[in-house]
Amino acid sequence: MIRTLVVDDDFHVAQAHARSVAKVPGFVVIGEAHTAAEAHELITAARPDLLLLDMYLPDRTGLDLVRQLAAESSASSGTGVPDFILITAARDIESVRAAIQLGAIYYLVKPFAFPALREQLEAYQQWRLRLSEAREADQDTVDTLYSMLRSPATDARQRRRLPATMARVLDTVAGAATTVSAADVADTLGFSRPTAQRYLAALVQRGLVDLDLAYGATGRPEHRFSARRR
Repeated sequence: MIRTLVVDDDFHVAQAHARSVAKVPGFVVIGEAHTAAEAHELITAARPDLLLLDMYLPDRTGLDLVRQLAAESSASSGTGVPDFILITAARDIESVRAAIQLGAIYYLVKPFAFPALREQLEAYQQWRLRLSEAREADQDTVDTLYSMLRSPATDARQRRRLPATMARVLDTVAGAATTVSAADVADTLGFSRPTAQRYLAALVQRGLVDLDLAYGATGRPEHRFSARRR
C-alpha cells in the first residue's frame, strides 16, 4: 500500500482529498495536516510515501516545507523528502517551475475532478512498480520512468473527450486483469460483439488501447486488447 499524507489548510478540502485517495486501490491515507508545521511533524513520525501537498498553508508554503525537508535530509538530520503531488490554485509559471525543480511528481491546478487525481495516482503507482522492478538505469529504463509520470495528463484529456460509450469500453479494458477480446467486452457491457469491436478499433486508432494477436490451435488469430501503459 502507498501510504499517503494529505496536506491542505482547508479541513473540508483535506477530507475530500482523503476520501478520493481512499477510492484508489493500493493507496491508504495515513493522516491529514492543515499547516506546514503539522505536516512536518507527521512526515517525521509516520514517514509517508506520498504527499498531496497544498501550496498555500497558514504558516508557510508547501514548497517551503519541501525545501526544509530537503535541507534537513542533506544535513543527515531529517527523514528525507517524500514524493509529492502539488495541489494548488496557484497558476503562475514561477510556482510551476519551482515545483518541477523541487521534484514534484505532478502539479494539479484546483479545481479538478476525481478522475484527474485518480489518473495521477495510478500513474505514480505504476511508476513505483516499474522502479522497484528495474535492475539498472539504462537509457530505455530512464526514458520509460520519465514518460510514465508525464503522459497520463495527455491520456486523461483524451479520455475526457471520448464519447460516453467509448469511455465505458476503455474503462472495461483498463480494469481487466488480463487482455480481453471483443466478446469479453460485449458480455460485460451488454453490447453486440460487432459494436464492441468497432469501439475497440477506434480506441486502438486513438492510441489508448493496444491490440495483440493470439494464435490458437486452429491457427486463426484472436484479437486481444489491453489498455496502453506508458
